[in-house]
Amino acid sequence: FNPTTKINFSLPKEEFVSLKVYDMLGREVSNLVNEKLNAGEYSYDFDGSSLQSGTFFYRLQSENFSDTKKMILLK
Repeated sequence: FNPTTKINFSLPKEEFVSLKVYDMLGREVSNLVNEKLNAGEYSYDFDGSSLQSGTFFYRLQSENFSDTKKMILLK
């Protein structure tokens, strides 16, 4: 991505959701969501313009689900 990307997900029911972005060393670089959300479709923008090129990971966690995906920032 360069320098922004969208992170999309859906919730089948109301749940507490955490969506965070980490660098390669596991340091948190952004906290996009940390709240209870209603069921539905969601899209969050991640702006990496203040970061150097490299590999980042986003972790989406809810009460019943956890997933981590890789993103590559190219400037």
